[in-house]
Amino acid sequence: MRGPEVLSIRGHAGDPLSRGHICPKGVALADLHSDPDRLRTPVRRVGDSWESIGWDEAYTLIAARLHQIQAQHGPQSVAAYLGNPNVHSLGFSTHGPSLVRALGTRSVFSATSVDQLPHQLVSWALYGHQFLVPIPDIDRTSLFVVFGGNPMASNGSIMTVPDFPGRVRELKARGGRMIVLDPRRTETAKVADEHHFVRPGTDVLVLLAILNVLFTDGLTRPATYVDGVEAVREAVAEVTPEAVEGICRVPAPVIRRLAHEIAAADAAAVYGRTGVSTQAFGSLCHWAIQAINILTGNLDRAGGVMLTSPAIDMVGMGLLGRGHLGAWHSRVRGLPEFSGELPVSVLAEEIDTPGEGRIRALVTVAGNPVSSTPGGQRLDEALPGLDFMVSIDIYINETTRHADVILPPTGPLERDHYDLLFHVFAVRNTARFSAALFERAPEARHDWEIYRDLVRAILEQRESAPFEGMSQRVIDEARLALPPTALLDALLALSDSEDLSVARLRETPGGVDLGPLRPQLPERLATESKRIDLAPAVILTSLPGAKALLVDAPSGGLGESDLLLIGRRHQRDNNSWMHNQTRLTKGRPRHHLLVHPGDLAQRGIASGERVRVASASGQVEVECLASEDMMPGVVSLPHGYGHARPGVRMSVAVAVPGVSANDLTDPAVVETVGANAVVNGVPVSLTSAD
Repeated sequence: MRGPEVLSIRGHAGDPLSRGHICPKGVALADLHSDPDRLRTPVRRVGDSWESIGWDEAYTLIAARLHQIQAQHGPQSVAAYLGNPNVHSLGFSTHGPSLVRALGTRSVFSATSVDQLPHQLVSWALYGHQFLVPIPDIDRTSLFVVFGGNPMASNGSIMTVPDFPGRVRELKARGGRMIVLDPRRTETAKVADEHHFVRPGTDVLVLLAILNVLFTDGLTRPATYVDGVEAVREAVAEVTPEAVEGICRVPAPVIRRLAHEIAAADAAAVYGRTGVSTQAFGSLCHWAIQAINILTGNLDRAGGVMLTSPAIDMVGMGLLGRGHLGAWHSRVRGLPEFSGELPVSVLAEEIDTPGEGRIRALVTVAGNPVSSTPGGQRLDEALPGLDFMVSIDIYINETTRHADVILPPTGPLERDHYDLLFHVFAVRNTARFSAALFERAPEARHDWEIYRDLVRAILEQRESAPFEGMSQRVIDEARLALPPTALLDALLALSDSEDLSVARLRETPGGVDLGPLRPQLPERLATESKRIDLAPAVILTSLPGAKALLVDAPSGGLGESDLLLIGRRHQRDNNSWMHNQTRLTKGRPRHHLLVHPGDLAQRGIASGERVRVASASGQVEVECLASEDMMPGVVSLPHGYGHARPGVRMSVAVAVPGVSANDLTDPAVVETVGANAVVNGVPVSLTSAD
């Protein structure tokens, strides 16, 4: 640093988890810190323009309007949407939940039901807690099998694995292998020992067929605390490799060999991520992945998949809820909540469908659902119909441009940080604290200060306690009074790790190594019996629907001209945010629709031509690019583009070409168990736009 200027950002070689690796998005925090488009004080909408407003005046206005709306229309008339950046904030982890509780509504939505709800739902069903997620022990495995994940671009997702390229090199150096199944030859597939194309939406058939082979060839060896094995054997009896290869396009011999290699490996870890979460049978996919790991003896095994032991065990301490499904349902379509959140696919209809219980006010926290959730165009059209909207965000983006008031928190370099949640998913147990590099400006507010003061303003508007019980209110008010670092210090003092404190972590900027993942089962299970039911009814009810896919082979119900749309991400992209950072957006454009050359030739379209992509719910125009990396019959658009909507105030982002893939996805199509959004395997047609 030189005064207020950041000269460079580098990884810390002494960090036992990252080992000095840093991704481009981390380096770009310097650009975010100095971005002139970033809001630094509150603004209020006046007609089509914005004017500054004081913090106290903003809190009073927001609290009064929310109270007025709920008093007139009921508690569910106010909704909250929580975006992905919140999990990167210590302040949200410690203070954000109090704001959600203070709103006193069940109309809560988040990015969880866009991409990862099936992962959490399966952990809840099998292990008794949504965040008891077995993590691939990649540093010791001999076979790493990836379905629909791209950790070369993401550095892991529901698997915190910085320096993934280095870890892959180490895997191969010790004689190990990586196999990837994906409809695109991703960055991860390109460094794998094997890559196999799989038709979008049919991964579930490959996984069920692997289970079939494990049973028929006598390759199973589950732990003694696993029940329901025979029920699983019967459930997959007819799903043979030969029965599925016609629709999933993975040859039967490959499926059989893969099953045998997983079972025979010294240690194997099967992992699936966004690609399998965001399809119609996402929960069944993740269940099958867990079942493969369990039945081959690779659960709770060094080099297999294991539970983490973070310094702050948020699961063991009861800081994260176990999860529940269907305690209430959405008003219009009757879709189930999971762990207190409704699926975000119903947000627009809950706003624009008249009737009692309609959402009339919305609070968004670090979220951009117009860009990042299905049917973005419909949500964009619904938001102006709200009576009131407030956003806690640092930008005027596709969503916040509709807000009446925007409250901007400080940036990442101005606040202390500790990864409370990401340590729960890390491939090694470590603890690291990052102190703020800059003092906040006197006129600025940290996110936790915004939550604290907004909660207090909301409570002042109410005559009675806003929580279900006074005890929760007392706890929340006590928590709000302390800064995040003080709460972090208290949690570290309660941890099983010896002599951990914020002071010690400050003295060890590289972090403290707490060792590799270690066996913890069955004691760590959160089920009442301390056993695993491998055949939970809540998951297996979707099995007949998956088997019905076999009836449609080989067409899968598509028309002759239809293609299947999938998303993609890049190492320099982070969903819909940070596209306004010059060092991340410069270079060769990456907004194109990727299409196999044969599919372009069949339609008489040239690479680079502008094309019209149409689905059942919308259409967009974008430049196409021929790519042999695409499976024939599959096209790919990146997620999070399409920033050139009126009113967006991000100068670099508006200059970034591209369209929103979510203008093509249909909020009416959701995953079969938990109603997660389906944004992969979307049938589309492709024509020239000229």
